[in-house]
Amino acid sequence: MKGMTARPLLEMPVHLLDRHNRPYTGAYLLRLQGWTLEDYLRLAPENAFVEFVRGEVLMASPVTALHQLVVHFLAKLLDEFLLAHGERFVVLTGPAAVQILPDVVREPDVFVLPPEAEAVLDQVPLPVVPRLVIEVTSPSTRTVDLVEKPLDYAQAGVPEYWVVDMQEQAVMQHLLEQGTRYTARRVVRGWVASRVLPGFRVKVAWLFPRPRLAVQEALAEMRKT
Repeated sequence: MKGMTARPLLEMPVHLLDRHNRPYTGAYLLRLQGWTLEDYLRLAPENAFVEFVRGEVLMASPVTALHQLVVHFLAKLLDEFLLAHGERFVVLTGPAAVQILPDVVREPDVFVLPPEAEAVLDQVPLPVVPRLVIEVTSPSTRTVDLVEKPLDYAQAGVPEYWVVDMQEQAVMQHLLEQGTRYTARRVVRGWVASRVLPGFRVKVAWLFPRPRLAVQEALAEMRKT
């Protein structure tokens, strides 16, 4: 950051205060301006979700264990589905970073990379556009997930983007049509079927209020016609 000695991001003297100048204890999303991509790659911690978007570093408050249960369920479900079908796609979770645009690095909750990504898995950030991205909302990131990230992911050419909206208990499925704009649909019951991974589908009821099935049970139900 300009005028500051380079130190790890989490050691920066940042104090969160409410409008009455008292310590803030609610959900937060920090937007730290004046960063370069080089600063971000050098100073951002490896063990926390920190994104870089057009000169800003974004850091959100910690997520709940419920949030992580959903993330882990979906990642495992995707991994087992692809393995069973002999697909060589790579399933990853954040805080793995992927550079989707020259000035945007995101750390999706769950994302699927094409087989050719195997050759660059040692790079940070990953220079590959995901085939599917799934974000699970938290109070601090819901607006970013639903409003800001669809614009970035569409511009980057991510063909399919899901938002698991924990607050509304719904899934927003975004599909890239012609150009760089998504067509979105909100699913509150029944199935959400992937277009880029044929055969992969998730029943909304599996996710809320928390994952209700073991992965193998979900896979068995997924295979039923």
